[in-house]
Amino acid sequence: MPLTLMAVHAHPDDEAIGTGGTLARYADAGVRTVLVTCTNGELGDAPGGVKPFEAGHDEQEVAALRQRELEESCRVLGVTHLERLGYHDSGMMGWPSNDAPDAFWQVPVEEPAERIAALLERYRPQVVVTYDENGFYGHPDHIQAHRATMAAVRATGIPDKTYYTAIPRSAIAGFAELLRSHGVEPPEAIADQPEFGTPDDEISAVVDCAAVAGRKFDSLLAHGSQAENIFFLQLGRELFAELFRFEAYVRVLDRTGAPVPEADLFAGLREP
Repeated sequence: MPLTLMAVHAHPDDEAIGTGGTLARYADAGVRTVLVTCTNGELGDAPGGVKPFEAGHDEQEVAALRQRELEESCRVLGVTHLERLGYHDSGMMGWPSNDAPDAFWQVPVEEPAERIAALLERYRPQVVVTYDENGFYGHPDHIQAHRATMAAVRATGIPDKTYYTAIPRSAIAGFAELLRSHGVEPPEAIADQPEFGTPDDEISAVVDCAAVAGRKFDSLLAHGSQAENIFFLQLGRELFAELFRFEAYVRVLDRTGAPVPEADLFAGLREP
């Protein structure tokens, strides 16, 4: 059975933001990489920065654009298999779209869990990566992806190791300081919010992504229609690579007994 990493994300571009370096690094090492994307991203920005519910925002056109961007991102990162569940984007927490009958947030968890379980059975990944209980920052689709993934993991018992994506709080502070040292005001989400991110003592694994930081930049560039990515792209490759040298995780399931902290998500599953 080949070494396999499965990452379960909510929207097109989440794979680049949260795990782009990890996917690229392991793809380069010959690990089979499987990306599961739960929604079509209909409630992202339309071309020209048109926001959802504004005139000129066509959900079908946005979804089609974001699927093309997702395919390019996967090509850049070397993702071996892309699996799209095709649920409708729920929008940000508190939006009226959360209540739409076809929104991913409204789908009974058992349904996507069964579909993810079938993918676990097909690919037999030793390592699974997804979000924590709060979807990292409270997005309903991220929370739903977490719930469905963990239900599938429990039902199948397949992965040897399961991780949540994370950003150490010390890294958040470091990001803000580094940006300001370059004359860049950090986004509100990471500026002067000491509770944002994961406490450092909860971090289980830190993956060195320095060698593939340029690929992570290019994967975000593939998703250039989305405004939240424009900030990071405007930093340029050099500063971006300095900011995103590492990707961190919290290990929540382990059958290997590998000691923490880890530098390799496959520790305990292969020879060092």
